[in-house]
Amino acid sequence: MTNNILIENQYKRTSLFEKENVNYLVRILKRFNTVPKINNINIITSTSAPTIFKIVPNKSIIIGTSFLDKPILALVYLRYGIEWQLWYKALNNEKKDAVLCDIAALEVIRIFYNLLPKDDKEKLEDLDYLLINLIKNNTSLNTESLLKNEELQSFHGLKNSNAELKDSWKPIVENLAKPTEYLLMSGGDLRLNIDEIHLLNKYGCRPFPRPDAFTFASSTATSVSNFAFDKTDKVRSILIRNSLKNGFKNTTIDFSELLKNNLRKIFKLNEECEIIFSPSGTDSSLQIAAITQIISDKEITHILVASDETGSGVAAALKGCHFENTTALNYPIKKGDKIEGFRDVDVIKIPFRDENGALKSTKQLDEEVLNAVSKTKDQGRHVVLHTMDQSKLGYQAPSDEFIKKLNTLEDLSIQIIVDGSQLRLDPKDIQNYLNKGYIVTITGSKFFTGPPYCGALILPENVNKLIHSVKNTLPKGLTQYYNHSDWPTSWFCSNELSDGYNYGSYMRWNAAVVEMDRYYKTPILYRNMGIEMFCNFVDDSIKEATFLQPIYGDETKTKCYSSKEFGIRNIRTIFPFFIFQDNEVLSVDKVKKMYTLLNSDLSDQFADSSLEIIRLAAQKCHIGQAVNVKYTNEIESAILRISLGARVISESWVNRDISLFFRNIELQMNQITITIKKIELILSNPQLLD
Repeated sequence: MTNNILIENQYKRTSLFEKENVNYLVRILKRFNTVPKINNINIITSTSAPTIFKIVPNKSIIIGTSFLDKPILALVYLRYGIEWQLWYKALNNEKKDAVLCDIAALEVIRIFYNLLPKDDKEKLEDLDYLLINLIKNNTSLNTESLLKNEELQSFHGLKNSNAELKDSWKPIVENLAKPTEYLLMSGGDLRLNIDEIHLLNKYGCRPFPRPDAFTFASSTATSVSNFAFDKTDKVRSILIRNSLKNGFKNTTIDFSELLKNNLRKIFKLNEECEIIFSPSGTDSSLQIAAITQIISDKEITHILVASDETGSGVAAALKGCHFENTTALNYPIKKGDKIEGFRDVDVIKIPFRDENGALKSTKQLDEEVLNAVSKTKDQGRHVVLHTMDQSKLGYQAPSDEFIKKLNTLEDLSIQIIVDGSQLRLDPKDIQNYLNKGYIVTITGSKFFTGPPYCGALILPENVNKLIHSVKNTLPKGLTQYYNHSDWPTSWFCSNELSDGYNYGSYMRWNAAVVEMDRYYKTPILYRNMGIEMFCNFVDDSIKEATFLQPIYGDETKTKCYSSKEFGIRNIRTIFPFFIFQDNEVLSVDKVKKMYTLLNSDLSDQFADSSLEIIRLAAQKCHIGQAVNVKYTNEIESAILRISLGARVISESWVNRDISLFFRNIELQMNQITITIKKIELILSNPQLLD
């Protein structure tokens, strides 16, 4: 075939490259970055056959130039072709099984199509092309017509000798014939679903990379990085290949155990500590409620410290109640109803702030917790004390001194839980908690900037042994929440849970582990210096902005210098602040609007302004979402947060170059300056907040 050229070598300027098309093409090509990378597969364009689409197995994809005039159509066809090649390689070039490639690739582009922005879908509505028609008709995967579809087979020229889908293929297609970005938003919560305009979820981020946004939202949630996305996408390819070779079940169990073992290595945990993955931090609370119930015959009281700064559904989960209207396994349930098999428990809430919105002192919080523990002990109940080691606003409670007082109480039946969900902890901190017999809850989606909704419980050796010794089973209603594979396979208590696998949870944890690994590859001296350098700058920048008011004190610097050893636990890394306009604090609604505007391109609102203002307005700045906090007794307001995330450090450490490391951190400090300037720009145009 003549007049063929590799797509990336095309340089001839056509109407496609006219000014009005360039930004559109850039957006399409950025989405193309979520397509799997496959070695030795060339994408070739043909001018001599402009309407051709051909897959040369294990070699190339040939696409006619007429497709390139419709970039969205080209994107869908290329996504299909690359996915087909991925499965063909996984089959080890078994030509007789090529039907699996047809079916899996078609399933992937159906989902890929559904994840396109609304404007892009509209461009495909009136087109008459095979793949587009199959997507719109939603042809069933298992129909004989699809297995024998000669048009699909004509793409690659391999005749299908199989009349049906093999049984061993079905779970592989069901779980892995999905784009990586879809897996990263599945098996969690409806809040992970993205809108069809901006492709953002409720947390203002995406399940695929968003490099055009400044991101300091790690106290809430973060879009997955290019680095972690690529690594997770490669893992999907490996899992497909291993599942076809070794069986789906064995491959999945091995993957889950590999993730847990990687976590053990990162935090230097001993093998007797058990790890249970959960779809969210609130799910971790439900797991704690269930575990407590099976190991204690006493009446149970949960004492929830920092109840105003934990997840909104935590208290309900501790009571054994549904905390949403859909479970992570997609079962419809009714929020607030008791989950089958849970017995009644008490929950005592101890918030950080008093009824006037003022932050309680350490002494006051310690006294409240001690009184609650003493009262519960006197009632002969089992105490589950939920402590907080960094809340969403950066606070800890109760104090380390308080725990020493607990040890003086006699006949105390207690299990301490450490809410370390922000994971602003060093490995030694987690080890210290586990050595004391505490259960630690973590997520990979806060400080370490993995995709939202990857929670885990780490259980110390003594609790693990206790669970092994009991013959009670977990509450029956948990079959709607968790699979048996999510829990330690050696535990008797979880044997009656559902069969199946939550691949969304696994993939999110894979991305988080990737981020943890590269963070700890930065030498500790530079890592800690970079943390202090960045955090000191954020602190100073907020305090210098006359329209911002921090809600934290001067402990930011003093805590780290009073400690003998630097630790991320000893320095403030979350910076919450009130926002003022004309010397009045913004209302709750306006703070929430500010959060959305910061994370949006506002350039169309400033079309007549200077280029500098237009660029500032266009910059997307994603920071921690609004948290309602009283400004005074009478005034309700909310705060926003700028936070240090692990990527500030790991993405600055390049080629082991120290000078480049500190320069890269300075570049991110400059992003903080721009973010604060954009807040000021929005405030100076009050109509935007109305």
